[in-house]
Amino acid sequence: MFAQPESIDQTRELLASEGYVCGKALATVVFLSLKLGRPLFLEGEAGVGKTEIAKALSKALGRRLIRLQCYEGLDASSAVYEWNFPAQMVAIRTAEAVGSSDRAELNDELFSEDFLIRRPLLEAMSPQEGGPPILLIDELDRTDEPFEAFLLEALSDFQVTIPEIGTIAAEEPPIVILTSNRTREVHDALKRRCLYHWVDYPDFDRELEILNAQVPEATESLSREIVAFVQRLREEDLFKKPGVAETIDWAKCLLALDAVQLSPQVIADTLGAILKYQDDIARVQGSEAARILTEAKATSEMAD
Repeated sequence: MFAQPESIDQTRELLASEGYVCGKALATVVFLSLKLGRPLFLEGEAGVGKTEIAKALSKALGRRLIRLQCYEGLDASSAVYEWNFPAQMVAIRTAEAVGSSDRAELNDELFSEDFLIRRPLLEAMSPQEGGPPILLIDELDRTDEPFEAFLLEALSDFQVTIPEIGTIAAEEPPIVILTSNRTREVHDALKRRCLYHWVDYPDFDRELEILNAQVPEATESLSREIVAFVQRLREEDLFKKPGVAETIDWAKCLLALDAVQLSPQVIADTLGAILKYQDDIARVQGSEAARILTEAKATSEMAD
């Protein structure tokens, strides 16, 4: 386990050590979350780096990362614990075979820690080697309000109740990071329990710095062209604008193709790395790609 940062600058350096480049505002809210032990709620478009913050902190602090991937219909039992029913059935059959008649003893055995399957929330509240883990509750906006209400209680006291065993409380609360792509509004009651930050698309210089950190093998000229094109592409009327994750993926694809600079043909061949909807791809192909590239190169030269 590594020491937590003692200042905002140390927080930026900590994240940068794992290749995560961020501004002072984001570093400040991360520092305060660690310092005050408050959950951190991050909202923003998909692909801007919300999930990566948890991954970077996990590596930098030497803590285990426990991820609860949210989805529609997620309930408390799936997030907290389940009983290992196949193993319980084997235990029942074994007890019948040996003629055990003590039902109370068998019931206590069946609903003990040996047959408990720990899901992310319960696992995050259990002692971990290396200190409290990073609990990432990813894409919370995909769940419904009943799960939010349950989560509100769980994060307030950092404890969960299992009827057959009792209440289990965290000896040391985990470092909690919640993310949302804002496909719906998360209830204010949950947000009030957290520190909040909107993770926006980075500007040209910041995105170039991120790309240089994540894909250092790319030449400076190619990196600048990539960032300028993606930045200009986000100004188009697209169903899904490319995030920083797509910028990084595209750079890796271009390097795999030994591309040294952007051209309309190279862009047309690799659009699937940055655009994920056919209507968006159809809109940008051909003369549009050439136009955007020309404008992007002009922007890149001005920023140089």
